[in-house]
Amino acid sequence: MSKKERIDKILANLGYGSRKDIKKNIKSGMVKVNNEVIKNNSIKIDPYKENIKFKNKKINYRKFIYLMLNKPSGVISATEDNHSKTVIDLIDDEYKAFNPFPVGRLDKDTEGLLILTNDGDLAHKLLSPKKHVDKKYYVKVEGYLDENDKTAFKEGLDIGEKNITLPAELDIKKSNEISECYVIIREGKFHQIKRMFISLGKKVIYLKRISMGNVELDSNLKLGEYRELTSKEIDILNR
Repeated sequence: MSKKERIDKILANLGYGSRKDIKKNIKSGMVKVNNEVIKNNSIKIDPYKENIKFKNKKINYRKFIYLMLNKPSGVISATEDNHSKTVIDLIDDEYKAFNPFPVGRLDKDTEGLLILTNDGDLAHKLLSPKKHVDKKYYVKVEGYLDENDKTAFKEGLDIGEKNITLPAELDIKKSNEISECYVIIREGKFHQIKRMFISLGKKVIYLKRISMGNVELDSNLKLGEYRELTSKEIDILNR
């Protein structure tokens, strides 16, 4: 059951400025509740039931947001960086106001599915080593692939850490000087897939994540595009 909160707190929590700035905006008549200008910053309302407008733009109040991004190469999986464009730079201000963060990381040169949210509990579920959430990738590598490679992935590989990798799946689609395959891993070590292939004497030249758990990258999303997750997709990730 939702409860009433101060209007200045609601707007501050959504990233529309500091409480001090919002107080000035309210006194200047920039905030409307149910199409009526309010000038009392301490008024309490139910943000789920009332129609709130800030500078004549309707606010869709939600506690959490969930975005599916088709991450392009050259963009880093971080909320801010002094030198490179981040995944947060790709989304609109209305979503930035929720202070989302990427769930896990994709290497700078890796493309594909990345979930952005401000729901810390869901992020923990998806990233917890105990959960072993499947992550599926499409991969191109230099070098031929064969049944020995599939067995090595299944048994676990030594990539220079204390323990070998968890059992992974290698589905070979094309074996040639440039091979194509799908890889499913259940953990997320640094540069893991690249290091797994390096341990087999092969080099990854293209990497794209296509699913996380049972949620697949929307094929309609072009590189750099995003959309909100559906309620069904959110339920799937939470399970």
